[in-house]
Amino acid sequence: MKWEHLLARGRFGDTPGFIPTQVVRSEFEVDYDRIIFSAPFRNLQDKTQVFPLPEQAFVHTRLTHSLEVSSVGRSLGKSAGEFLLKKYPQLTTNGITAFEIGAIVAAASLTHDIGNPPFGHAGEEAISDFFKFHSSGKCWEPHVRTEQLADLCNFEGNAQGFRMLVSKKFGLKLTYATLAAFTKYPRPSMIAQRDIARRSQKKYGFFINQLADFEQMGTILGMEKSSPECWYRHPLAFLVEAADDICYSIIDLEDGCTLGLVSFEETVKLLAPILKDKFDPEKLKKPRTEAQNLGALRALAIGELIRECVEVFAQYEESMCKGNFDKALTDIIPSAKALKAIADLSVEKIYRSKVVLEKEAAGFQVLEGLLEVFSKALYHQFYDPSKFSGQDRSILRLLPEDFPLKGWGAEVNPYPLLRSLVDFISGMTDKYALNLYRRVKGISFPGS
Repeated sequence: MKWEHLLARGRFGDTPGFIPTQVVRSEFEVDYDRIIFSAPFRNLQDKTQVFPLPEQAFVHTRLTHSLEVSSVGRSLGKSAGEFLLKKYPQLTTNGITAFEIGAIVAAASLTHDIGNPPFGHAGEEAISDFFKFHSSGKCWEPHVRTEQLADLCNFEGNAQGFRMLVSKKFGLKLTYATLAAFTKYPRPSMIAQRDIARRSQKKYGFFINQLADFEQMGTILGMEKSSPECWYRHPLAFLVEAADDICYSIIDLEDGCTLGLVSFEETVKLLAPILKDKFDPEKLKKPRTEAQNLGALRALAIGELIRECVEVFAQYEESMCKGNFDKALTDIIPSAKALKAIADLSVEKIYRSKVVLEKEAAGFQVLEGLLEVFSKALYHQFYDPSKFSGQDRSILRLLPEDFPLKGWGAEVNPYPLLRSLVDFISGMTDKYALNLYRRVKGISFPGS
């Protein structure tokens, strides 16, 4: 794969020979600004990162996490960009700068969680389980194709994100380069055989009805395939992944310490191996609060991890372009062992803490309940009309005004209808999903 193609500025819908008219902002900075002002991005402010939002201490939401990942991504991209421009000076003839490469990674990092449903990964599982196990989800199985059923039964936030970023409905129309850097898993949900040694095949990155979009993007950027169904990652996707890995490793630990799930002493012990000779325990004795000390250690740790990731990226960049390298950068940097220790403790003391598990359990109930009432009403109206009730009619009136409620029936494949339903449910904030669930289940009433 060639960098002069991988960094193309085009977008879906551009006419042949299109020349960008922006002077003040690069096309990739336009991407960033479009994301910042979009409704799906704003909704991340009320979507759980790990912890339900407490009253007594600040912890991260999906929004603050995404902003921090984007900041780290920009630093990774600019540093990697400086390396690439020294190695491939011909890129400057296309107007490519280190700042532009940083802007691509920053924009892609900003959107990395945009497709996540309410209640985090529990929300992803809840949507998948509904179509796998629930009678109101399984009833659709005879009406859709096998590869479409695979999408529904294995809901993936990354694929939902790609759908949102390319769909006219959401209006973002990002550049091909940003979309490709966003896509950590460049394959559909259903493939003949998964290569477990390749990080990029761990999950999937687009739904089957976005296959043509992905193929168009891949062709324009010169992205090669590892098999008839799977592409090699865009090299900048490794930096987006690293930005996320760095932030959730360090920041989730910081939040866990803030909430008292991990002691300050234990947190310092975990961060010290990353800082190496920069760690000075004497500085922790200065008249500063634990929160201030924690913030200083976090900043130093993130800076060191950025440096290490850029060095590994430079080492393997050619191998990435050939499709031979397919690992997470944070798995092979010098601090990989320290990050593994943080991950192990986070699973034990943070991700399996009572407050997190209670939030996940509630998430399963809420999303299953919402999917049940809306899915059942849609099925009754269009695929089993003898059972369509007054309750179903009332439920369907709660769908968005632009929801596609015409053209369906027993002879019509309902996959696009179900995609729209999942768009509606997965796009909700935690609070809106909970409030709507209470109302449709009769647990609470408007104004009560």
